[in-house]
Amino acid sequence: MNLKEAGEVFVTPAAYADEARFHEACSQLRRDDPIHLVEHADFPPFHALTRHSDVHEVELHPAAWTNAPLPVLAPKGVVERQLAQDGPLLRTLIHLDGEEHKAYRNITLDWFTPRGLVGLESRLARLAKDAVDHMAELGGRCDFATDIAMPLPLQVILSILGLPEDDYPRMLQVTQQIFGSGDAEMSRGVSPEEMASVFTDLFNYFNELATDRQANPTDDLASVIANAKVDGQPYSVIEMISYYVIIATAGHDTTSSAIAGGVQALVENADQLQRLRDDPALIPTAADEIIRWVTPVRHFMRSATGPYRLHDHQFSEGDWVLLSYPSANRDEAVFADPFRFDVGRTPNRHLAFGVGAHYCLGAQLAKMEIRALLRELVPRLEHAELAGPPELTNTIFVGGLKHLPLEYRVLA
Repeated sequence: MNLKEAGEVFVTPAAYADEARFHEACSQLRRDDPIHLVEHADFPPFHALTRHSDVHEVELHPAAWTNAPLPVLAPKGVVERQLAQDGPLLRTLIHLDGEEHKAYRNITLDWFTPRGLVGLESRLARLAKDAVDHMAELGGRCDFATDIAMPLPLQVILSILGLPEDDYPRMLQVTQQIFGSGDAEMSRGVSPEEMASVFTDLFNYFNELATDRQANPTDDLASVIANAKVDGQPYSVIEMISYYVIIATAGHDTTSSAIAGGVQALVENADQLQRLRDDPALIPTAADEIIRWVTPVRHFMRSATGPYRLHDHQFSEGDWVLLSYPSANRDEAVFADPFRFDVGRTPNRHLAFGVGAHYCLGAQLAKMEIRALLRELVPRLEHAELAGPPELTNTIFVGGLKHLPLEYRVLA
């Protein structure tokens, strides 16, 4: 493919669902045009950064690279509407910068530190056992993505928030409609009105939740968010609802994608599965390799706040760049044999969680969940093979496997 075609993978949801095509394009761009200008009729122009070092540098200089106007790539019409209404519909942590971002991040930071999460170990072990027991009950065949990988992280994050279990299916559906808006199987619709209705549903749900927790606070995370203050003052309803949305959606969808993609990698690389059976001490490094391998967050966007020189390219104020995490995590300059799945990979300087001020708040929780499932699954999984073609979500933002049909033998 030529460079223009290679650059268009970043605006094509179906391209992310064709991993061979996507990684071929990124390899070509890293080699021939690592700061590639993408000009597409449906999107504002932007430069795609495909090298690990460039993505890393931009992330480490948040004062020079802001999240405005949007932290996620969107078509021209969406960007124009956001600017016309003086900002995005939501103001989550990924939208905020500087001291404002730090202040809002600190509201829940203690809940996601290793110390804050230590009490979850036993619950994660129980949930992992329940998940593998469920595999056994399913009789040797399942869609691992929908039957196992999606429910486990959803149970974890929504229980931390304190949501009732009856609402879990609703949260899963709405999350898929947000992150899978480019996928006909998951999207509620393609019109701006249909997409906006997803956020309206979330706003109404979390507005009711916040009102209840303000009147009747409990010891859950939903109460912390509802009653928090920033610089001594209550924060706006929009920012409060945005906080709920990012925790409830990103808090499980990315991890379920990593779990499903990691199990696919183990099934397709039997030698690596056997390494884990032989040496369970490799499970922590295997979890990091799974996260690198899958990289569920496909990109974030940044805008230059002023002139900035990156290698031999001079950026001007307002220039938009796409940080390609899947490309950075396959960079031959950083990873030895980057297209080999290696459960013992050390060091593993992947950027799947970002780096610097915007390092993923839930990174520790995600790794804990993956490790818990591996500890339970690996010794009980006698055999596994694909029972059909895996299917990836058509998306340009967050995604992974939506279907992973497996045949297997699991010890009861």
